[in-house]
Amino acid sequence: MTHAALHTTFCDMVGVRYPIVQTGMGWVAGPRLVAATAEAGGLGILASATMTYEELVTAIGEVRSRTDLPFGVNMRTDVADVGDRVALMIDNGVRVASFAQAPNPALIDRCRKAGLVVMPTIGARRHAEKVAEWGVDAVIAQGGEGGGHTGAVPTSLLTPAVVDAVGDRVAVVAAGGFFDGRGLVAALAYGASAIAMGTRFLLTRESRVPDDVKRLYLQTPVTGTVVSTAVDGAPQRVIRTDLVDHLEKSGWLRALPRALANAHAFRKETDTTLVALAKEGAAMKKGNELSWPQVVMAANAPMMTKAALVDGRTDVGVLPTGQVVGAIDELPTVEELISRIMDEAGAVLDRLGA
Repeated sequence: MTHAALHTTFCDMVGVRYPIVQTGMGWVAGPRLVAATAEAGGLGILASATMTYEELVTAIGEVRSRTDLPFGVNMRTDVADVGDRVALMIDNGVRVASFAQAPNPALIDRCRKAGLVVMPTIGARRHAEKVAEWGVDAVIAQGGEGGGHTGAVPTSLLTPAVVDAVGDRVAVVAAGGFFDGRGLVAALAYGASAIAMGTRFLLTRESRVPDDVKRLYLQTPVTGTVVSTAVDGAPQRVIRTDLVDHLEKSGWLRALPRALANAHAFRKETDTTLVALAKEGAAMKKGNELSWPQVVMAANAPMMTKAALVDGRTDVGVLPTGQVVGAIDELPTVEELISRIMDEAGAVLDRLGA
């Protein structure tokens, strides 16, 4: 039986049994992983930023064929067809609209009027305050320990700061460094309503990442990651490899030819027209205050991540990860993972109560 303290407002908001979120990792969070998370009692989030619209239609259909429980879809706000994707989610009863960047007020309003729970990821207190004013339902507050694009503030400081700022208006989901029941209890103690995990779910049996790549993750110590801006111009935590060291020593000008090639490859992969890609670049430049070279470099991240996590080419790809990778040494099923976390959290609460 689940401890009463482990059934939170977030559980009621999205309709899940447990306050655990599987993040929408590009190239990783596919239908099998999302459905397994939902069936195990958590909130699975499908990654659509690396999908064409048609692929998203298929992926949502596959999740629905595997489970009738709530799940979410993660999107980029700067894609030309974001409105069509939201309409697709509404038509298919998707519960949560998750955003890697802050959605604009009009998009938030449209989603909420249709019954979607809106949940962007933020890395600073001021960003949480901004989207809370716009009317989001929840935020994923990712601390610096998190994988992929991340900020500099550690989870232990970011979570209580965000809770203090917006916790009376929105549900706060803590992310960055979580992998067990002790972490879940710690997050709840800070005032969060749930935890979100990426790397821990990447390293499960249902994750689509090749087994050889998973073994490389399992061999990485807690000191084996680096936050680099050399991949796409923005801080991104990845496993430190020879390729990453090489990129760190190279200036953006030397990396530009690779970035241009990756921009073309990403356009083909996601079925994006040149006009749409230019519009997305302009939106990214304005919204994130980037230079045009940085915008071009931004195409590096998804294609270099695909090279490693889909194709298994770790020699030419990057491996996004949280520092928590150094605390993980096995590959459970999603059901085993979530059950274990909840049992551990219950045991911690019982011990503290005693």
